[in-house]
Amino acid sequence: MPSLPLGEGRAAGSPLRACDVPQLMLTHGVPYHRVATLNWPDAYPYQPQVEVALAHTGSSLLLHYRVSEQCLRAVAEADGGRVWEDSCCELFLQPLSPAVGGSDGAAKTPPYYNIECNCAGTLLVCAGEDRHDRRPAPAEVLAGVDRWSSLGRDVIPLTEGPAQWHMALVVPVGTFFESGLTDLTGLHMRGNAYKCGDCLKEPHFLSLFPIATERPDFHRPEFFRDIVFAG
Repeated sequence: MPSLPLGEGRAAGSPLRACDVPQLMLTHGVPYHRVATLNWPDAYPYQPQVEVALAHTGSSLLLHYRVSEQCLRAVAEADGGRVWEDSCCELFLQPLSPAVGGSDGAAKTPPYYNIECNCAGTLLVCAGEDRHDRRPAPAEVLAGVDRWSSLGRDVIPLTEGPAQWHMALVVPVGTFFESGLTDLTGLHMRGNAYKCGDCLKEPHFLSLFPIATERPDFHRPEFFRDIVFAG
């Protein structure tokens, strides 16, 4: 994935809003990446059209998803809910840092974060070293992530038919709540981006980078790839 450019373009002192992110991406020529890998085509052949752009301001990560699919669902009413069962876009990121010794002297694996958002802006963020024992972000961390959806923020029951939607997020550096980060500039991470919808009419599990497993499993950091936050 290309280096992430420094996000700019707002008045001095004014907060960066998620609704401004799509125009910022356009103004600064940030590239969009297709989330189009069908890792399990025999069992899950459906392929919605999904693109994601990423940038950062040093203090925040900026995300913009563009999606076209044949079914919508957003019934997870509160942050921390089962958003992956809805029309959902996800970004998993693992900040890389110097190895930290555990109580037995062995190096500890740095946690990775799953940042999952359904098409109505309902959010899930957890940290952990693998898919087991995920640690949910505190409520104040979730509340600090600004979101904008072209569909609005209301619950959307299962609705069939062609639909296009955009989702933008402003993710403060403090969202990586176990890593002690204060600035994203120059940081190296590993990660992957996904589109899913476990409870849609046509369940699907797309990724940006390939995943070589027998069954759908996004919690596989061994298939993450390098992401560099530009200075």
